[in-house]
Amino acid sequence: MTNPISRRRLLEFVTFTPLLWGNLSGIAEEQKISYPIKQSVAYGAFRSIPLDLFAKRCKEIGLVGIDLVNPNEWEIVMQNGLIVTMSRAPGASMSESFNHIEYHDKTETIYAELLPLAGKANVKNMICFSGNRKGISEEEGLENCVKGIKRVVPIAEKNGVTLHMELLNSFGHKDYQADHTAWGAEVVRRVGSEHFKLLYDIYHMQVMEGNLIDTIRKNQEVIGHYHTAGCPGRKDLDETQEIYYPAVMKAICETKFQGYVAHEFSPKKNDKLESLVDAVNVCRINIEQ
Repeated sequence: MTNPISRRRLLEFVTFTPLLWGNLSGIAEEQKISYPIKQSVAYGAFRSIPLDLFAKRCKEIGLVGIDLVNPNEWEIVMQNGLIVTMSRAPGASMSESFNHIEYHDKTETIYAELLPLAGKANVKNMICFSGNRKGISEEEGLENCVKGIKRVVPIAEKNGVTLHMELLNSFGHKDYQADHTAWGAEVVRRVGSEHFKLLYDIYHMQVMEGNLIDTIRKNQEVIGHYHTAGCPGRKDLDETQEIYYPAVMKAICETKFQGYVAHEFSPKKNDKLESLVDAVNVCRINIEQ
């Protein structure tokens, strides 16, 4: 029996041959009008493609922006009519960060330099991390994160930038502390600022806890950004992985989410951009239908 999802996606690709980019402007216009999910893509797995060319292709596909670019790359993204949907924070450590008091001074210095630059460039979102446990308890790490973030968040507020703490699985990122939604959500609630939210990575949270849709609904007010990838393997959003992304996207839409959903997977196809188009199509949800 033909898989209806595969057949639909195959039909969506028919107009793209023989050149993948032949008719993508229509997708951009249709998504702008009909689809509430604002899609973006993390540059990491696509860095073999020059950013200027990549940005042009993203625009044609119908993406609104690019995630995880460095400050010296912001202008290239914007020159191509896209948004920097999430900036990297060069120098900020994933393992040595807010959950240990001894790293607060260094971390504050990094963000105190970057956040005003982001504000001037109209870059509204920047990533941050909890840090690794290194033997501390969940409560101590939580309290330390709150103290450290409260030192930085006034700078974010002043410059109109929102910091997003990424939730990661602590199997692949061994010992990382913000590895469950409940823990990260409590940090956000104790900080109590609209300029500090969670970056909810759907792949990582499927690895750690599953129950994605219910968790998203219960924590919608603390989530400011989403990342996608197939699980297991962090590959394409196809039928070989266990997350049914149309249902997850529908749940996100129903929370009236106004932020960005960025694809952060490692493409399996030789043509990486074809994998990206496929992911965009999977997440093009029209909740009015």
